[in-house]
Amino acid sequence: MKETAEFLSWVGVALVTLIPIINPVSTAVLLLSISEHLSDKERNRQVMWACIFMTAILVVFLFAGHLIIVAFGISIPGIRLAGGMVIGVLGFRMLFPGEGHITIEGRQEARQKPNLSFSPLAMPSLSGPGSIAVVITMSSTIDGQHGIDKALAFSGVVVAILLTAIISWLILRGAGFLKRFLGVNGADSLSRIMGFLLVCIAIQFAIVGVRDLILDTGFWHR
Repeated sequence: MKETAEFLSWVGVALVTLIPIINPVSTAVLLLSISEHLSDKERNRQVMWACIFMTAILVVFLFAGHLIIVAFGISIPGIRLAGGMVIGVLGFRMLFPGEGHITIEGRQEARQKPNLSFSPLAMPSLSGPGSIAVVITMSSTIDGQHGIDKALAFSGVVVAILLTAIISWLILRGAGFLKRFLGVNGADSLSRIMGFLLVCIAIQFAIVGVRDLILDTGFWHR
């Protein structure tokens, strides 16, 4: 029972963190604007591959997170603070949108591409710097904690990534309906709500990072 609760807690935390930062609703709007030259069948096929690519990218960074931290000599508080700043910047951009994260030139190029699944859908839209920073931070958190079942924790995050991919696939498949249902203002409002959640998550990441830095006696004796 305890293991099940721990597993579900990791799934829940990872899912609640990833969904706002990936923001599949904004990707759905992007998809409609750059896939006018594709048939419904081809667009759906590329949506499926975009979600597969996104899953692969995030899982790779999840398991490579510890190696990246060791290779570059990054401390766990450092990765949490950096991850919080990246997520915070993305959250503020969603709260106070200016230009989109895909440039006008990028959109024009995407409209001419026969394959949109890897770029710009999988990267940078679904699995961009923010989501990658999240999974690396989670990887470092799991590695840095004692008294937990690390295999269970990593499995929970992987399941959350898979659930996020399924949710993204469903939203992207229903992009046309979503746009008609929400409208431009509705999609913008939802994006702003997710931006606010991201800012809250970023601040929490930073608080934990500062706390760990203060409690890190090895850092103060260097």
